[in-house]
Amino acid sequence: MKQVEQDLLDLLGVRLFTIYQCVENGKEILASFKGGDPDDDSVEIRVPFSPASLAGYVALSQRSLIVKNVLNSQELTDIHPRLQFSRSFSEAKGWKVKSMIIVPIKDEILLGVMQLINFEGDRDLTKIDLKHAMMVSQMLAKQFRSSLQSTQGPYDYLVQIGEITAAELAELQNSASLYGGSVSRSLMEDYSLEADLIGKSLEYYYRVPYMKYDSKHELPFELLENIGISYLRSNLWLPVAGNKEEAVILIDDPSDYQRIMEIQGVVNARNYVFRVGLPEHIINYLHGGEEEDFEAGFDDVFASLEEQGGIEIESEDESDDERLAATSAIIQLVNRIITEADRLGASDIHIEPGKDNAPGGVRIRVDGICRELLKIPQEHCAALVARIKVISRLNIAERRLPQDGKCKLKIRGKSLELRVATVPTVQGESAVMRLLAAGNALPLDKLNLSVKNHEQIIELSSHPHGLFLVVGPTGSGKTTTLHAVLGHINKPERKIWTAEDPVEITQPGLQQVQMLPKIGFTFATAMRSFLRADPDVILIGEMRDEETASIGIEASLTGHLVFSTLHTNSAPETLTRLLDLGLDPVNFSDALLGVLAQRLMRTLCGNCSRAYKPDQKELDHLIEAYGREEFEELELDTSNIELKGAVGCDECSDTGYKGRTGIHELLVGTHEVQAMIYRKAELSEITEQAIKDGMKTMRQDGIEKIFSGISDYQQLLRVVGG
Repeated sequence: MKQVEQDLLDLLGVRLFTIYQCVENGKEILASFKGGDPDDDSVEIRVPFSPASLAGYVALSQRSLIVKNVLNSQELTDIHPRLQFSRSFSEAKGWKVKSMIIVPIKDEILLGVMQLINFEGDRDLTKIDLKHAMMVSQMLAKQFRSSLQSTQGPYDYLVQIGEITAAELAELQNSASLYGGSVSRSLMEDYSLEADLIGKSLEYYYRVPYMKYDSKHELPFELLENIGISYLRSNLWLPVAGNKEEAVILIDDPSDYQRIMEIQGVVNARNYVFRVGLPEHIINYLHGGEEEDFEAGFDDVFASLEEQGGIEIESEDESDDERLAATSAIIQLVNRIITEADRLGASDIHIEPGKDNAPGGVRIRVDGICRELLKIPQEHCAALVARIKVISRLNIAERRLPQDGKCKLKIRGKSLELRVATVPTVQGESAVMRLLAAGNALPLDKLNLSVKNHEQIIELSSHPHGLFLVVGPTGSGKTTTLHAVLGHINKPERKIWTAEDPVEITQPGLQQVQMLPKIGFTFATAMRSFLRADPDVILIGEMRDEETASIGIEASLTGHLVFSTLHTNSAPETLTRLLDLGLDPVNFSDALLGVLAQRLMRTLCGNCSRAYKPDQKELDHLIEAYGREEFEELELDTSNIELKGAVGCDECSDTGYKGRTGIHELLVGTHEVQAMIYRKAELSEITEQAIKDGMKTMRQDGIEKIFSGISDYQQLLRVVGG
């Protein structure tokens, strides 16, 4: 055994290692093998599923970790706000632990955890070591699976004891995958199997105790009070016992690490215990699974389609396709989908065909998050996409190539423009509709800019010439911000031209031009024509290439105020990106007024969000993320700080969030920044100088909005990352 231990240490190149196995109580892992400790006293080490330890966090999240310095609390909190390294054991041993690699031991389900350790003075563990550790963990997983004699699938035990044949089970699972049914329900209804027997099969596979449904069981109000029931119903898990110290979670698939990570964020307990249950039983605990009224409202549409025998588009003849797409039931279906998406505030509608005979889906993006709206029988998906192509004036006979189009319509008296893109997939055509509501410009003071950013933008936009950029990813609100600035300077004495694709917001007094790339009318050609049309201010929708950017800079140097956008991640990065395009650094540095980078962060629902006083650890984490020195300049009384958290109600569809707000960073083209552009300085230097000049990063702006109760840290991390 000692030789095996030494071989593993040599192979992995580490000082110590510990191999944990999952205990079948669903709450902890047990150290089963330790290597590298000459004084091993065989003390039993049990670690709960919890972010309170590194091994416990990996067992809970089922994600690998590499930690350069376990004593660096900031490195740990960047991974998880509650992640800790307990020093007591290592100090008692006299070890000076520094770097660690921790990997899950998995074979579809979690079987254990392996932890590798190096001391101070040893080499730092690297990604190559992580790769080696994962290879070893895979071999261990096969060994663990074999020694445990666990089944290979959730229902294989039922085959082993002769309750169902392998062929019958495969057919059931295939049917459930295609049509979205439940295997456990089919086993109970079609094969008359007892729920407890199915639960025993799940227990054998997941190595987690099965919990059967008990109508008299009381659920923990403390853990459920801030979680929406519809959210739990759609995600098939719920807290069934415990408190914030230790929460017992019932879930239909304990190996689904993505849901496990979500559970941590929602429940926010110290330790976790897992139980496996049937989906039907979880729904029963949540008092039934009534369908949304919206989905029920489509019953008559689908019934009408069934009466017509379904619509399958096979013909290459366009007139036949148009006739099928014009069927009244399909027209009604498309109209209802668009109307409902608009009512829910969606920015995009996704029509997606299903695999083989599985239902297709309609998903919508609301506040930046995709969610399912409706299931569509697969035989109707082609006609649905064909109808969308008809109203967008696309060629419905062409299903092999992507197409782009648009259409205008009115919903409840409101004008709406749809930008449509179709893409052929192996399952059939997929369509995406972007909803662009015709509207007026938002006032500049409604953008939720910080006081300093608001004042600086007003000052920069008052310049007679120069270049001002607004940057960020698609859908980050760049157009809204630019039109708010244009609305502020839109005076009779200023002639303003805009080149946009598409024109989303219209303003009186502006000469707005729609780009038409198909006929060669691009941003670059529009810019050249604007320069001959006596402009004071020019807005170019996007600096997509070196030609457009060069003309924009030329215009800003010849007495015009130029606004534009770019797809970059930060304000300083924008400067290096434009230099990489090949712009002349001298002209660029002379032209630059400023760069505003932004993202849209989900805001808490005003109807149900609750105020709470953060503990010191959460407060310290926010302060460290902001920057302790910079935080002190805010002069906030930390003893009286209150934050707000998400709850969930009907107003926000039980998500806890409704609407979005901008977070910004504004880089001003100071003399120092212009000098750096001239000499093509590195990104890190430009960032450092911009901060020295007073730029607050998007992360800092977001944290200020968290302190003001607008959103929470989870949503900030979604848009700026860890």
